[in-house]
Amino acid sequence: MSTFTKLLAATATAAVALASASGAFAQEYTFKLHHLLGAKAPAQTKMLEPWVKQVEANSGGRVHIEIYPAMSLGGKPPELIQQARDGVVDLIWTVNGYTPGLFPRTEVFELPGVYTNNTVATNLAMYDMFESDLKQEYTGLEVMWLHVHAGQAIMTVDKPVHSPADLAGLKMRIPSRTGAWVIEALGAVPLATPVPDVPAALSKKTIDGTLLPWEIIPPLKLQDQVNYFTEGFDKARLGTTTFQVSMNKARWDGLPDDIKKAFSDASGRDWWATVGEYWRASDDFGISLAEKAGKTHTMLTEAETKVFFDALEPVIQRWEDEVAKSGIDGAALVKKARELSAKNAM
Repeated sequence: MSTFTKLLAATATAAVALASASGAFAQEYTFKLHHLLGAKAPAQTKMLEPWVKQVEANSGGRVHIEIYPAMSLGGKPPELIQQARDGVVDLIWTVNGYTPGLFPRTEVFELPGVYTNNTVATNLAMYDMFESDLKQEYTGLEVMWLHVHAGQAIMTVDKPVHSPADLAGLKMRIPSRTGAWVIEALGAVPLATPVPDVPAALSKKTIDGTLLPWEIIPPLKLQDQVNYFTEGFDKARLGTTTFQVSMNKARWDGLPDDIKKAFSDASGRDWWATVGEYWRASDDFGISLAEKAGKTHTMLTEAETKVFFDALEPVIQRWEDEVAKSGIDGAALVKKARELSAKNAM
């Protein structure tokens, strides 16, 4: 072998070794992110995937996050919190209300009249209250961010809705205990159903309708099953649902500061606001599909909307009474959440 050939071979070997080393360095920290919806749901395409790319970029390629949609790592949606706390997975995106009672302080933002229609303002209010009022609930977790969706709109299969009386006796899917209280206050029958199970429940007539935001229409193809889509004046909703993206706390604590910074920089206050914008835009797109399918989209008048909110006023008192059993000053949280939501809406 000539000297040139030996040198070429040595160079190639070194290049392969360097590439291998770089590849290992590029994926020095791998994380599994588990969630309940499909890979094409806006929650993944508009929120989780951009965030993942930002974290990976911030880390200089040292972090790699694998997304596992539709509970593909096993279990049911209500088990996601425990999966993260136990370290079965590294990261989760889930609905707080799937595990009732675990996040009572954060729950204040779900209440009708505390949340009305502004996703960005609500997300920022949660950000502003997190360290002082909410963080203590998230034991075993390191919260990346919290958010809400565009709020509980009314979807019914066969019956148009213009007043609480129109819901009397209907079996309505609810997302959380606050959603159940809303349905009960309106005279309907609440049935807890995870989002992925809604199409089957509608098909089997187990439920007559559901409380959900419009953004879920495309991934579940609800325009094929629901005929009436109803929301309040100026897109007002009957409360909302809180969500979290969180990491196993032990995994977080074991990370070096620069890797923690890659996550924190991607999850700051601006990101919480951006997530709110994503959910608003996804909601508008969802209802457009129902309209194109020829379904009835009703925005109630101001007077009709007021009738709903008057009927739902006892829900706030019920929540305050419930959290008081755990020593939580619910009235103070309601006041602060409303003030900060209003401030962030300006």
